[in-house]
Amino acid sequence: MWEQLSMTSSTFWFWFGVTALLIIMELLFSTSFFFLWLGIVSAVVGVIVWSMPNLSWQFQILLFAVGSIISLLLWRQYWKTHHTKTDRPTLNRRAEQYVGRTFTLSEPIINGRGKINVDDSTWRVEGPDLPAGTPVLVIGVDSVTLKITRVQDK
Repeated sequence: MWEQLSMTSSTFWFWFGVTALLIIMELLFSTSFFFLWLGIVSAVVGVIVWSMPNLSWQFQILLFAVGSIISLLLWRQYWKTHHTKTDRPTLNRRAEQYVGRTFTLSEPIINGRGKINVDDSTWRVEGPDLPAGTPVLVIGVDSVTLKITRVQDK
């Protein structure tokens, strides 16, 4: 029995198990459909192995590898041509919404770091050393830190 389940004579159950694992990984860890397409390919290989149980494990791996590459390339091409454009690309990227806006420093920038008040929150900023009350322009974002410059330094 264990000989049947070894990698040298892989059964279709192995591929269906891989399919389940990849789909679970997609649900838990990914938002890009990467694991979904690999899971679909492993299911297809499982069906092929089920219908032709004498396929060597080397050929099964080759089918999975080639199928994975093809499915990911097709998905990438589809995504490029059918990706939905939005009129609000920074909707869920709050810090990027502030790029190009002018604010006033609430605390001085000392050693390249300071703070500004934006609406009802305080943001860490990086830029040249400036006194509190200086108008600054947000020119970029690094994670949760806004990159700024003095307004007249545009």
